[in-house]
Amino acid sequence: MALAVLPGLAGTASAAAPAITLAAPAAAAGASTSLTVTVADEGAPVPGASVDVERWDGAAWQPVTGSPVVAGADGRAAVDLVVDRAPARNRVRASYDGVTGEHQLTIRPVATRTTITARSAIVDGRRMYLRMDWRTTAGDPVPAGKVVLQRRLDGRWRTVGTFTTNEAGWARVLLRPRVDSRFRAIGHGNAWAQRSISATHLIDNRPPGVPVRLPAGAPSPRVRLPAQARASTAGADAVVTAIPAGVWNSMVGRSWHRGCPVGRSGLRLLRINYWDYHGYRRRGELVAAAGVVHQMAGALAEMYAARLPIRSMYRVDRFGWSGRLQGADDYRSMAAGNSSAFNCRWVVGRGGVRSPHSYGRSLDINTWENPYRSSHGWVPNAWWPSRSNARVAWRSSRHQVVRIMARHGLRWTYGNGDSQHFDAVPRHGRLLVVPGCEGVVCH
Repeated sequence: MALAVLPGLAGTASAAAPAITLAAPAAAAGASTSLTVTVADEGAPVPGASVDVERWDGAAWQPVTGSPVVAGADGRAAVDLVVDRAPARNRVRASYDGVTGEHQLTIRPVATRTTITARSAIVDGRRMYLRMDWRTTAGDPVPAGKVVLQRRLDGRWRTVGTFTTNEAGWARVLLRPRVDSRFRAIGHGNAWAQRSISATHLIDNRPPGVPVRLPAGAPSPRVRLPAQARASTAGADAVVTAIPAGVWNSMVGRSWHRGCPVGRSGLRLLRINYWDYHGYRRRGELVAAAGVVHQMAGALAEMYAARLPIRSMYRVDRFGWSGRLQGADDYRSMAAGNSSAFNCRWVVGRGGVRSPHSYGRSLDINTWENPYRSSHGWVPNAWWPSRSNARVAWRSSRHQVVRIMARHGLRWTYGNGDSQHFDAVPRHGRLLVVPGCEGVVCH
């Protein structure tokens, strides 16, 4: 059966909609770019097309020009636009005859420079500001930008924090570097500003005190110790406590063992700040008898106030067990120049005779510069006995350290025979006389 097309029912194909394309070269934020709008109908340009061009302002579409732009003979219209720093504000669209085309302006990130401004030296314990500036190479600030501050530690750059620049393009942070430090800042990079890294900024940490000046040719301790933690509290800040479990566990089998004349309950742990030989404030500790620990704390606090240095102040159990002494290794402690008190052991050089230190009432200070004359010679060295130092080595009861000790009831019992050694006499008490030590030097 044949079908006929009735007049009026046969129609032509519907006309194709015009095409709109938009293009613009990339440009730096703040610079102008030329947006080209092309209108074509079935591939042919539409001259004289009246095109509405709009831009997104973050909330709504706004006209770019006061009136539509008109395409030329090639179907193209051009509009100059300033590229915004915010990508969302770089959306543009063009409309003609019910058809709309959209385009995203491309930002070409500009080169930047990140710099650090800060002091090159700081006295330990003090605070300082470090400022990070992030600018374009043309000198324009990068506001609201993320800047990462990093510090060099253990061979790696580690992040201190991330900061946001202000309208002037900078941010600052308050620091208290406790050691020589290296910092760098990284301008993180964003849609319109390239990433950049500052030069490394060096900060020299300097001691708040005066370093010890030893005589020319003075030997160094044979045993080297790591520096103790820097003091973080003001003054001497002496704190006396019972012996904590961790400390006691370390003492047992080293500075304390079965048969000692004083037990855990009769001992106290003293933690106190001191000035080291390099002029830095450190936090040290020692164990002493409960009845005299506050006298030792008072004497050491006065030494701190007078800025009289101490080489180190580790508990003597750090040096391990000595079969020769039947207690913690005082030979190594002295060879390190360490200051300590309680140590349940024999007298150095007199095996079988209990040392006064076994009772926790004796204190040894700056042992390397203040040797002990034992039965087998000077310990820990024979260089220092004939020499003195106004701050760290004493050979007379007139020395400031000896006088401070005396004010707190610590006797310089053996004088130059054991210049490092002081015995605490309790208030209203008597000097402890250890069996076997009558009339002789018992270190």
